[in-house]
Amino acid sequence: MEAPLSSWPWQNLGSFKYLLYGPFFAKVMYSRYQEDSIWATWCLHVLILCSLRGLIYQLWSSFSNMLFLTRNRRIIKGGVDFRQIDKEWDWDNFVLLHALMATLAYYMFPNLVNLPIWDLSGLVVITILHIVISEPLYYFLHKCFHGSYLFSHYHSLHHSSAIPQPFTAGHATFLEQILLGGVIGIPILGSCLMGYGSVAIIYGYVLIFDFLRCLGHCNFEIIPHQLFLVFPFMKYLLYTPTYHNLHHTEIETNYCLFMPLFDVLGNTLNPKSWDMHTKASVESGKNGRVPDFVFLAHVVDMTSALHVPYMFRSFSSTPFSTKLFLIPLLPLSFLAMLVMWLYSKPFLNTFYYLRGYLHQTWVVPRFGFQYFLPFAAQGINKQIEQAILRADRLGVKVISLAALNKNEALNGGGTLFVNKHPNLRVRVVHGNTLTAAVILKEIPKDITEVFLTGATSKLGRAIALYLCTRQVRVLMLTSSTERFQKIQKEAPSEYQKYLVQVTKYQAAKNCKTWIVGKWITPSEQNFAPTAAHFHQFVVPPVFPFRSDCTYGDLAAMRLPLDVQGLGSCEYTMERGVVHACHAGGVVHSLEGWTHHEVGAIDVHRIDLVWEAALKHGLKPVSSFRQID
Repeated sequence: MEAPLSSWPWQNLGSFKYLLYGPFFAKVMYSRYQEDSIWATWCLHVLILCSLRGLIYQLWSSFSNMLFLTRNRRIIKGGVDFRQIDKEWDWDNFVLLHALMATLAYYMFPNLVNLPIWDLSGLVVITILHIVISEPLYYFLHKCFHGSYLFSHYHSLHHSSAIPQPFTAGHATFLEQILLGGVIGIPILGSCLMGYGSVAIIYGYVLIFDFLRCLGHCNFEIIPHQLFLVFPFMKYLLYTPTYHNLHHTEIETNYCLFMPLFDVLGNTLNPKSWDMHTKASVESGKNGRVPDFVFLAHVVDMTSALHVPYMFRSFSSTPFSTKLFLIPLLPLSFLAMLVMWLYSKPFLNTFYYLRGYLHQTWVVPRFGFQYFLPFAAQGINKQIEQAILRADRLGVKVISLAALNKNEALNGGGTLFVNKHPNLRVRVVHGNTLTAAVILKEIPKDITEVFLTGATSKLGRAIALYLCTRQVRVLMLTSSTERFQKIQKEAPSEYQKYLVQVTKYQAAKNCKTWIVGKWITPSEQNFAPTAAHFHQFVVPPVFPFRSDCTYGDLAAMRLPLDVQGLGSCEYTMERGVVHACHAGGVVHSLEGWTHHEVGAIDVHRIDLVWEAALKHGLKPVSSFRQID
């Protein structure tokens, strides 16, 4: 049976819970035509304060997830997975609760709303009340909630998050957040009743309270140990992220709110606290663990640039789709694009662990459209080369090039870097062998004819050569007879007749299997017959125009179930699914292959790579999609 006050009253409302802020908005708007300006001002302050509180948590979450800044300062090295993100999805419930509690306080003490903007004496009073009342009260309550019944029925929810994050601070039961509201409210109410309250004091106290809560849960050490060497008494007045992380790993210690003094007085101070903080601070300037595998991605466009954990963690944990809330942020994305274009280098975006191996995603700071600007090619290759050489210096085993980073026209599918640096220890991989395998394995064995666009590309060539040996007739759309004949001559002589050059889409009007390697317009899709299926390896994917046809997604594979710390989706992919070229690099790393996989695809290795992927637990993803 559920414990009393352990669940939230609005837990079934989902996003509709924000409608509970409606009366506050309504009162502010209604006050324009009424004389009840005091109550309206109070509602306005509540809304502003709630917004600022949410902003503080969001900014701390963004900072915490900027791995390119915090990677060497992280305390617990694991990643935040989808399970934790989902559990903490409604982390901001307490903000709404405290707004309602503040409204209740207004009705209980209506004479306290006529507060001055600022009263310096109130700063001293509220600080004293916090130290004398809030700190010991929170310590006592927190220790009580670690008792058997209260912990198992209430506080265990907060501790169920394996990796402390700023949002973890708000992840607690209804009862706990009511009590926390009291801990926050006592100094505010006390200073007001004593005649020292002010608007600035209320704002300042609440926001500093939230700031310090986020600090303790951020999971990276930001407070330098030198602070406590110069001012030794400070270590009793201010906790650190390392200090509070110890409470999450050794839960019978370090109960304090913000001041370790109360753990000293209560004999619950973890003896490792100061040494661990010093160690974390000293080692923050050193490189952490070297990744075993790196997937080198790039930004796709202005909107997908916002699909990263350090923007909105919850948004990045779901497959990318354009949302209305992204529109006001597009200027920020544009500004970031300019800054990265002028001054930036490849940076760490996400990571996860697979069977003890550390896999990271690095990002080349360039947007998709920039890859098609002739004058930008040299600079982009320089960025990719910089990432490869850095991976080589660090001791990375395999680096896989994503999408346009391995464009044939740009760098020959990676051959440029391998030829330029013949002594590379890191293996450079385009991963397209597995991409080809995924596409080919989706094609039913009874198919006798396919229509192939992008036919002379790296992937198109491999698909055509593989299918013709299965005696599948391949209609290769290309205007270049020279390039077609070059590919045709690569096929065994007895299978060359299965490769047919076509120059118009009308040639496929009776072919129900289209393999799209070059973007096609809705009018070009109209040449396909009813019930045709569009397989594709084109970026971005084609627009699904035909309701009487089905469309495949980009080639992808699902990572093994034992992947750990994965908490973000790769562009439009489902949770736990990565692009096939990413998966190809993973297989290359797990197999320990020592060759580079660059340039033309070795058709004879397609089945070998496919079997290796299945052996390591990667699974194909069904890409069947029909438009209603």
